[in-house]
Amino acid sequence: MTALQRPLRSVLYIPASRARALEKARNLNTDAIIFDLEDAVSPDEKHTARQVLARALDGGTYGERLKIVRINDMASQWGHADAIAVKNMQTDAILLPKVDSPDALDAISEVTGDTPLWAMMETPRGILNAAQIAAHPLCQGMVMGTNDLSKELGARFRGDRAPLMAGLGLCVLAAKANGVAIVDGVYNAFQDAEGLAVECAQGRDMGFDGKTLIHPAQLDVANAAFSPTDAEIDLAHRQIAAYDAALAGGQAVAVVDGRIVENLHVATAHETLAKVAAIAALSAE
Repeated sequence: MTALQRPLRSVLYIPASRARALEKARNLNTDAIIFDLEDAVSPDEKHTARQVLARALDGGTYGERLKIVRINDMASQWGHADAIAVKNMQTDAILLPKVDSPDALDAISEVTGDTPLWAMMETPRGILNAAQIAAHPLCQGMVMGTNDLSKELGARFRGDRAPLMAGLGLCVLAAKANGVAIVDGVYNAFQDAEGLAVECAQGRDMGFDGKTLIHPAQLDVANAAFSPTDAEIDLAHRQIAAYDAALAGGQAVAVVDGRIVENLHVATAHETLAKVAAIAALSAE
């Protein structure tokens, strides 16, 4: 199953150094986990964190959740050792921070071989090179690093994220053009469920596949926001039925709720139902 075929509504960061958190994550209702060796791990814990994470992943039982390990920047004193260690872990992908160009993916692949790669999109240069990064043959996903991007831009915080819209939009376009997954950045106020719901809705409307999260308390909000609604599911069924009936009658279009339904709408309807099925399969574990 490719990254795009999996539900990615909720993508939870877990510090790789915290054995208890790694154990609890096995039972959380998250679609994917980013095991973090970078920002969430202090410099004096870097070596130990690799060992703790390797033991946790070797233990299995994370089910069908997508397992991604974020390493340190390859230019840092820890990045190369991270890459060597993660290559041998039971993980689905490696997430590389601060990707400025596809050259960064080439460089890490010299160490990690054909292991799938995800790219953190969090620098102005990286945003401008988003299309080339997404087109890299090993790139399977992109993660928005909105905190770092805001810092690099010198942007002010706004609830509507207007200063980030250009960057977010460019990355969504790059991901969709190249058929890779893309998840939105974190919402820092982890106790503000209402604010999170607003930001999730904005990301869903833009085309993001899901949202990165910093606390388990955010899971239910993200899962709900990026799941098809009952109304969307009902409409999908009715569009497919109406279009099939139209084709049987020699017509190329149908009408549902006073709106034209063409083959592109039916393709979207089938994608909606496929997502529902994938979510149900993950939830049934």
